[in-house]
Amino acid sequence: MTIMNNSKKSWSKVTLETVQWFVFLLASAVTLPIVIGAIFDLNFTEVAGLMQRTFFAVGITSVLQGIFGHRLPIMEGPAGLWISIFAVMAYSEVAAGKSYIETLQTLEAAMIWTGVFLFIFGIFRLAHRVLFVFTPLVTGAFLFLITVQLSGTFLKGMIGVQQQAEAIQVDKTILAFLTFFLVIGLSFFGKGWLKGYAVLIGIVVGWVLYVAWIGSRPVDSLLVSDGFNVPDLWVWGHPNFEWSVIPLAFITAVILLSNLVASVVAVSHSIYGKPSYGYSQLNRGSSFLGINHVISAMFSSVANVSLASSSGFINLTGQKSKRPFLYASLLLVAVAFFPPVVAFISAIPAPIANAALLATFVQLMGLGISNMASEELNERRLTILGISFLLGIGIMFLPAEVFQGMPSIAQNLLSNGLLVGTVLVILLEQLWKEVPGASKSNNV
Repeated sequence: MTIMNNSKKSWSKVTLETVQWFVFLLASAVTLPIVIGAIFDLNFTEVAGLMQRTFFAVGITSVLQGIFGHRLPIMEGPAGLWISIFAVMAYSEVAAGKSYIETLQTLEAAMIWTGVFLFIFGIFRLAHRVLFVFTPLVTGAFLFLITVQLSGTFLKGMIGVQQQAEAIQVDKTILAFLTFFLVIGLSFFGKGWLKGYAVLIGIVVGWVLYVAWIGSRPVDSLLVSDGFNVPDLWVWGHPNFEWSVIPLAFITAVILLSNLVASVVAVSHSIYGKPSYGYSQLNRGSSFLGINHVISAMFSSVANVSLASSSGFINLTGQKSKRPFLYASLLLVAVAFFPPVVAFISAIPAPIANAALLATFVQLMGLGISNMASEELNERRLTILGISFLLGIGIMFLPAEVFQGMPSIAQNLLSNGLLVGTVLVILLEQLWKEVPGASKSNNV
């Protein structure tokens, strides 16, 4: 009897943890298709199809990495770096005379090229050979920059100014911040299951309050016309391979290696209390990151990468087991085949989903700061960070139009603040060598 009771408790715990991982996967995947839809002027049906394909790709790629790649409970989700590349190319390519659909076909090719480079890095065991580049300063700076970049997207979603709305919507903003502080409060001050399921509780409570106060969003009948539907391939058309995207793809692949290292460092630290990883783990992770890029391109979605925000989720909830994560990923794959379920899930109010995601980024930014501070912040390191942050974050505030006169490859590279900031940290860290003994004499 005791064994049976323990077994029931174990399965109930796994079930609840699976549900919470599933909600986190959804919250992380549901927002960015809406953002891409707004950038490329997609209609409701096209956004719904993109969301379906995103769910499928996120689930499949997360399982592949979790079982065969780095083998950690790290969500593979739409990359913040790729979101910015999509946004930049939406302007630069259209300004050069291309249509939105032609631009999306070029982006498919860029994702495939990036995937090829990442696969080569992994299969030929090159990924771990560049580990010397990813110092704690570089890893911490990348985590800090990506939280700064995505915090703007999430905050816009919280206050209701995404898509067509331009003014803050007070009622949605109030509910979003209630959700945000509820998740933060439960994760830090809650006890037992309240602390362990802070994200799930926050989204459910926020959603209920949203429906009660504002009302639910009507579901388009086109989305639920089919009870079962297989996600389509090459919805944007076949990729348009252009030589001009190869340099962008290579640099993006190198930056995504820093993303992979940062994610593995962050999640292993959350699980084991310290960064713990091996060379073969990073090489496998790079290989499957490349495969996942090709899968994302085939299903015409934003390229998926290992999301360091998984660390924030683990820290908030205390869920360190991989099994519920894999179950949740497979559940997301299954959900993608049922448009009515996708329709219901897509009804999660954007302000609530964005608020829950922003709460997980609090931990991620803290991890980035602690990584940077793990080495003595002498004058050299502070100068490197200052230059990289001022230029990288400054570019994030510039409109894409200011780069219009440059060649397309320069536009795609220089107008991306996350990419520029991360490259600057890497280059300055390697070119400006530390003088022995300078750390003590120049200590700040």
